[in-house]
Amino acid sequence: MRIIVSEEIKTVCPHFVGAAIEANVENKPYSPQLWKEIEAWCDEIRQTMTIERLKQRSAVESTRAMYKACGKDPSRYRPAAEALVRRVLQGKELYQIDTLVDLINLASMVHGYSIGGFDVDCMMGDCLTLGIGKANEPYEGIGRGPLNIEGLPVYRDLQGGVGTPTSDHERTKITLNTRRLLVLINGYDGNRNGVRENAGYIQELLRKYGNSDGGTVVEY
Repeated sequence: MRIIVSEEIKTVCPHFVGAAIEANVENKPYSPQLWKEIEAWCDEIRQTMTIERLKQRSAVESTRAMYKACGKDPSRYRPAAEALVRRVLQGKELYQIDTLVDLINLASMVHGYSIGGFDVDCMMGDCLTLGIGKANEPYEGIGRGPLNIEGLPVYRDLQGGVGTPTSDHERTKITLNTRRLLVLINGYDGNRNGVRENAGYIQELLRKYGNSDGGTVVEY
């Protein structure tokens, strides 16, 4: 999959860096070993993190700043990476979805970056463009129904939007039938090393829990 960063994104975030991971995978409803890792990380979050420290993490702070630069309120449309950790700090249980989604959520919490996970076979065309959502642009967030993506960074294929930091689209979501996975890591803080580390961590998780060789990484 070819990834294009639009000029409108470069204008508001000229230091943006991203990484795409494509991998052949096998999904499962639940992985007890993965959830041991998730629970251990949640314990660490509760012991070391606060809401204020969360907002100051480079990856989270820069994503919030990106929302504001694009015209969106990050407190109303929270990036998923921030929302996950907030949920843990509030003493709530994380949603258990399936192994691929769960491991992506773990990677997002560990590194703080906005990460999208997609079923490649549900996409239209072989190119994605990262732009900014328009007024009244149709978009169905996973488990959310119609979502107002005006002012949100959004990846689009030939048919339309497939991913934002707040929610990915129902059309291209990961299911138990997903065999070709695409993961997109968004570094609005411009930290290429941080994005690379996150990509490597996801590859490690895919080898452990996704019956995968980890796939290939392309930076953009």
